[in-house]
Amino acid sequence: MELATPNVLPHRVTDLISFKNSGAPVSARVSFEILPVDFDHRDHPFQAYIFLSRYTGDIDGQEYVFRKCYARGCPNNLCPHVSQAVMIANRYLQRDYRRMEAAGIEIEKNLFSLEEMMVKFDTTHQAYGSVMAIHDYINLAREGTDVSVEIQLEYVPAVEHFASHKNAQIFLMADFKITCLGKTSHVERCLACYSKEKEEEKPQTMEIANDRLKLLYEEFERAFVKFGQRFFQ
Repeated sequence: MELATPNVLPHRVTDLISFKNSGAPVSARVSFEILPVDFDHRDHPFQAYIFLSRYTGDIDGQEYVFRKCYARGCPNNLCPHVSQAVMIANRYLQRDYRRMEAAGIEIEKNLFSLEEMMVKFDTTHQAYGSVMAIHDYINLAREGTDVSVEIQLEYVPAVEHFASHKNAQIFLMADFKITCLGKTSHVERCLACYSKEKEEEKPQTMEIANDRLKLLYEEFERAFVKFGQRFFQ
């Protein structure tokens, strides 16, 4: 990969690793954002909280910034409780930390705080049993368990609420319907998003989302997970 320029900047953790592997000096810092978002989802609009990490730093002196959504939780029982969302977000975040560490990228390994989130949402902890992420099912498949996945991709309009303004976004969402051990579960992932007012960003955002899907599909194939590839078009 070429060194970072104003036109070639990282948009994913994978990009940071590629720059590092190419010999470029890479610095990385992470901060967290938890935003209430109004999703216009099919015929059932709802408000949810999205858990974002904002990556900043520089590559060979060129500054960059990008966001990554790690989980979604909402307070109205339409999706898992916020405590479960925090745990899921931290599991995916720790996986990215391990990948960066293996590539030689130094980063302070901060995590989303359950206590801070519970105070923010003014609610109480509820137990929802074990928390299964996509890679838990991949590991089960590697061990010989039969795992099959149906994938549904959607463009979901939403409005992010900041302290002093609102931000209309289009989220590229994937719903993984996973059948394993006689049970069917749904795991949703936000793969990318772009400003509703900047339609010109859609092609690049689709490319980012599809690149993330490709990496996941490669893991499915290596673990012999049964699935059909789908991409944003």
